Amino acid sequence: MSKASVIALCRGGVLLGMLSGSLLGCRKDEPPPPLPAAPKAAEPVAEAPLQLQPEDAGKPPEPPAPAAKPSASKSSGSLTACCTALRQNAANAPEPNKGYMTYAAQICDMAAAQGKEKASIVGTIQATLKGAGLPSSCK
Repeated sequence: MSKASVIALCRGGVLLGMLSGSLLGCRKDEPPPPLPAAPKAAEPVAEAPLQLQPEDAGKPPEPPAPAAKPSASKSSGSLTACCTALRQNAANAPEPNKGYMTYAAQICDMAAAQGKEKASIVGTIQATLKGAGLPSSCK
């Protein structure tokens, strides 16, 4: 045998030894732990069917008494004049003031419909005008 074939044979043997050693040295993976058991389904409980029974509603309610309408007093009459003046001024006012006056007229109309006195609502109307002039009929 030649020197090259002996070297090749030795290299092959070493390679075979390393390969077999690595195969023997490997550990097999452990199997995964078993999965937890599925929870048992709850056994259905037989329930009695629902029995609906009418209840006694009692005696019927009495019809409501007619509400007394607020009488239009002299103060709400002067308040109505204030509301009218606010609407007229709003028609001729430039835009930011027009919106304020229209809103103040609506508040004034609601207060007049409720029969409020002019002195009690003038402060609210003046606050909604945000600096726009208050008509003289509202003062």
